[in-house]
Amino acid sequence: MKKIVSETFQISVGVLLASIGLKVFLLPNGFLDGGATGIAILLSEVTGVDISFLLLFVSFLFLAWYSLSKRIFTKSIVSIVALAIMIHYENFEPVTDDKLLIAIFGGLFLGSGIGLTVKNGAVLDGSEILGIFINERYGISIGKVILVFNVILFSVTAALLSIEVAMYSILTFLITAKVIDLMIEGFEDFVGLMIVSDESLAIEQSLTKEIGVGMTIYKASSGFGKRGEQGEKQIIHTVINRIDIRKTYNIIDKHDESAFIIEFHVNDIKSGILRKYLTTESLKTLKPQWLDKKTTSL
Repeated sequence: MKKIVSETFQISVGVLLASIGLKVFLLPNGFLDGGATGIAILLSEVTGVDISFLLLFVSFLFLAWYSLSKRIFTKSIVSIVALAIMIHYENFEPVTDDKLLIAIFGGLFLGSGIGLTVKNGAVLDGSEILGIFINERYGISIGKVILVFNVILFSVTAALLSIEVAMYSILTFLITAKVIDLMIEGFEDFVGLMIVSDESLAIEQSLTKEIGVGMTIYKASSGFGKRGEQGEKQIIHTVINRIDIRKTYNIIDKHDESAFIIEFHVNDIKSGILRKYLTTESLKTLKPQWLDKKTTSL
């Protein structure tokens, strides 16, 4: 019950933010976003039909029935209907006529709203639904579908409205897309490291004590490199905040300047001890031999 209340509240906030982005910034100035929302705005500009009605028919919800779970489908319908109602009845006044500010803040509010909604299991812009549907049936990646979709949309915008509007709309779309990513993935940026070294035990100890991250240790049976065939050794696999990356490399270099390191981007993390760094007390339980009498805190 608590989870349902939390999701409902956050989706409501997302719908509010998206409606502010549309009603305060984009709609009064004829700017578009990408996706189904952009189609609705373009059709509204060309035909004069209220966008709140168009949003209900261009969100590809009929495809969502085949592509998404029934729970997500239901929450998406409620979210899109709520957005349409808010846009129809809102009376917010435009706060600026500066085109650059309109593109930036319109994208910021709209991206925050869409991202917060998606994070809580609902779809506010239907282009992702189209991407999922085509991907399942034809194997074309969702990213490519959305890219082609928006290229066509902005090309039509340039032809029917103006090149300038299309260019500002592309800027709005880029900002919206980036903010959606930030809302879904969070503001923290993590990287994964795979470390192969003859001094793995010393590196493992120093990383835990000085950076305070958890790690997984693999046993490599053999390997081949510039020094010829390698025997059995331990491999460190860990995830750290990008803020700590320079300090981490300095620690590794201190023990083994020739250590082999693979750094890779981490899209998502669940559970583990990454977000709650190891404390001295937890180290006493995990690796008591690593703590000497002089160690008081990490």
